[in-house]
Amino acid sequence: MQIYLDYSATTPARPEAIQAMQTALTQQWGNPSSLHEWGQRAATALELARMQVASLINALPESMIFTSGGTEADNLAIMGIARLYTKPQHIIISSVEHSAVAEPARQLEQLGWEVTRLPVDKLGRIHPLDLQESLRSNTVLISIIYGQSEVGTLQPIEALGQIARDRNIMFHTDAVQVAGKLQVDVQKLPVDLLSVSSHKLYGPQGAGALYVRPGVELVPMLGGGGQELKLRSGTQALPTIVGFGVAAELALQEIDVETPRLIALRDRLFDQLSHVPSLVATGDRYCRLPHHVSFCIVSPDGDTGKVTGKTLVRQLNLAGIGISSGSACNSGKLTPSPILLAMGYSKTKAVGGIRLSLGRETTEADIDWTVMAIEQILDRLMPKVALSRR
Repeated sequence: MQIYLDYSATTPARPEAIQAMQTALTQQWGNPSSLHEWGQRAATALELARMQVASLINALPESMIFTSGGTEADNLAIMGIARLYTKPQHIIISSVEHSAVAEPARQLEQLGWEVTRLPVDKLGRIHPLDLQESLRSNTVLISIIYGQSEVGTLQPIEALGQIARDRNIMFHTDAVQVAGKLQVDVQKLPVDLLSVSSHKLYGPQGAGALYVRPGVELVPMLGGGGQELKLRSGTQALPTIVGFGVAAELALQEIDVETPRLIALRDRLFDQLSHVPSLVATGDRYCRLPHHVSFCIVSPDGDTGKVTGKTLVRQLNLAGIGISSGSACNSGKLTPSPILLAMGYSKTKAVGGIRLSLGRETTEADIDWTVMAIEQILDRLMPKVALSRR
């Protein structure tokens, strides 16, 4: 049995997206910037995809800038604002950002910019008052992740964005994990910039987009031919963008049915794993991504840290089940998850994080089988815990 529960990492491209990509490769392979028939066929396909992706978040098509993925979209938002200024200013991010935001913020800090990293509570949520108190006269950008990819917590983006808007400060959110799973409406959300990614919603890898609110000015990161409204030069990767468009359109069509289904499966998995004594839920149980479950491996007998998230990932892989861990292994040394550290977990516990993320192919049988496998593996790896509950 093969059970894939790592949809937050990537999703398989759906057949409709693959078919659209094949059409683009065989019939719409022209350069969208060319004026002849071949170029115009490509340009038509490109603009259709732009409309499809824009509809996913209720944006104007001309507000969508295609990129190579969510990482580039995040970087374009942050660096695009920063390059408007000749002198370093102040930006605010959360302490639980994806590295696609945390790293460019760190790079700006090395250039003399001031960076405030907002704290989170034990559930991984930001308090709007902390943002309010962190504002300065030279704050020019706030970037807060919408749905945290490791622990699943959703941030109060509407409240946070409104604080920024009231002070006329640019507000960006990384919505890579949210778009296609929850309704996103940029006409109602007080956001200026919003990042989305194709391969998180059953489109191909290698495509993403940045929503840029009309009137917002950015400095491009790439110099070149001026494609994408002069904000992202380079001939567009049409096949991947076309696949992205189809996946976005289908995600929007199915969201009212698929999201409640995922929530039911998510809660089933949470309920069953919550009875395992060596697992403690992480993140906000209810104010979270609909497809996302996360736990930390702990041991009541003091052996915490001997069985890490990576250990369980490897053992489940041997059983044909794919999940992920938040900690990283560099040069043989296990590094605690910075997200769990920011949430107040000790370094020992922060190597025990696991994430199970659900998708279109996930069934109740998958959930039940995975729970059984996890229980058996943990009983074998942590016999003292197993004996204590018998």
